[in-house]
Amino acid sequence: MKKDIQERLRFFRSFLANPRQVGAVLPTSRWAVRDMLSMANLPQARCVVELGAGTGPYTGEILKQLRPDARFLAFEIDPDLAAVLSERFEDPRLRVINDSAANMENYLNGTKVDAIVSAIPFTSLLEDAKQDVFREVSQVLAPEGVMVQIQYSTVLQEELTQRFASVRRRFSPLNVPPAFLYACRTPLLQEALQR
Repeated sequence: MKKDIQERLRFFRSFLANPRQVGAVLPTSRWAVRDMLSMANLPQARCVVELGAGTGPYTGEILKQLRPDARFLAFEIDPDLAAVLSERFEDPRLRVINDSAANMENYLNGTKVDAIVSAIPFTSLLEDAKQDVFREVSQVLAPEGVMVQIQYSTVLQEELTQRFASVRRRFSPLNVPPAFLYACRTPLLQEALQR
């Protein structure tokens, strides 16, 4: 319980320091985590990437579902939160990376990603940063892969439907604040989006 409170305080301090990067005042609830991860087929995934890992509410659940030979990269741009993740989870499948999600490809060595689990606050990102991340997602996601995304409004939904051939939405009322969960499949080619 004490550790949980410490993590929430650390998360809140990170939010206060960088609200555009963190995007929420509290870590995602276990109900929203469970609902969102059920939209991806993690037990079959060989490579999983987490974007905006924070203090690890998704990370621990992802590790529970991953196969023994899976590869798991967790990106967190905030150095304090990345340090928390590195200390909290010791698993040979996991690599915590303190870098922008826009640089995913640099760490994958050509491997395509089966599932991207994202808590990036796209609606509060600067437009260039958002476009860089989406461009990277379309480069690294496997043809049969899925990106699951949490947002606190439906503002991003139109852009997701323009970027992916299939977008499924689920509502998670037990999160603070209530959240919209998206499962996005088959990224549309960048050339088509620029026409």
